[in-house]
Amino acid sequence: MAAAAGVSPKTVSRVINHEPNVRAELVEQVLAAIGELGFRRNALASSLRSGRQTATIGLIIEDLANPFYSTIAAAVARVARAHDTHLITVSSEEDPELEQRQFLDLCQRRVDGLIIVPTGPDHSFARTEVEMGMRMVFLDRPPSGIMADSVVIDNAAGARAGIVDLLEAGHRRIGVIIDSPAIYTARERLAGVRRALADAGVPYDDSLVRVGVADPGEAASAVAAMLDGGDPPTAFFAGNNRITIGAIRELYRRDDAAALMGFDDFELSTLMPRPLTAIAYDVQELGRAAAVRLFERIGGDTSWPSEIMIPTRLVQRGIDLLKT
Repeated sequence: MAAAAGVSPKTVSRVINHEPNVRAELVEQVLAAIGELGFRRNALASSLRSGRQTATIGLIIEDLANPFYSTIAAAVARVARAHDTHLITVSSEEDPELEQRQFLDLCQRRVDGLIIVPTGPDHSFARTEVEMGMRMVFLDRPPSGIMADSVVIDNAAGARAGIVDLLEAGHRRIGVIIDSPAIYTARERLAGVRRALADAGVPYDDSLVRVGVADPGEAASAVAAMLDGGDPPTAFFAGNNRITIGAIRELYRRDDAAALMGFDDFELSTLMPRPLTAIAYDVQELGRAAAVRLFERIGGDTSWPSEIMIPTRLVQRGIDLLKT
């Protein structure tokens, strides 16, 4: 290549790596030679020269079919492309053992870094790889058992704002339906609920709380049981989008006017058959921030691990809004 262009190998390297201060006529000579010889840039060699191993990062998420995770994957991929880096995305299927196997497999492939949406309760198995220099960022939930960067939603503040909104609307009997408190996000959201009630002087009533609700069917049953009680709630707080969908089904079936506050906005929420308020946040920013942080680590940042908090906001949803 250098001989064909009539320049030194160093000049060829400077041109193909877009380094400044190369004379225009030399750039033209190198580009002409590239066109004639069909040169292709060796990405692996380039990454090795820059101190990287494979110009590849890994993303371990829970469910590729879930729009929440596919949006995150798309945001991470955009940042990776901007860094001339390939992205390997795998799904743990919410199985801690599969998550660990995928983690070790990606480490054996010597990816430059990992973004992990954690499924298992303990990630101490990753400690050896961290100590050996593997860069990683945890997404949506912080790690347990190791020190690492994380990017999470402000779950407690979002839930607190949702309950405050219901209290300000005059509701005092609020049914709370939430996933297992063993899950970080559910635990934080329940803490936000309790804080809002305590600040308002409203007693926390266990009879109005259902925990461990995992899907829309269970959520609909929980709403039905509370509405059939002697002193039913006038409002409901749903701890995630799947619980919100189940609550909507039961309230719509009964034509019940109870207010509904749901954590997580979701696709087609504006087409729900009744009004609701969603606690929303920027899912793309969640993925983007994690990827940016990972590339900061890959670039040499050795500061103490940090937690980035993505804020929430309340948004009005429901098909009735489209008619106004």
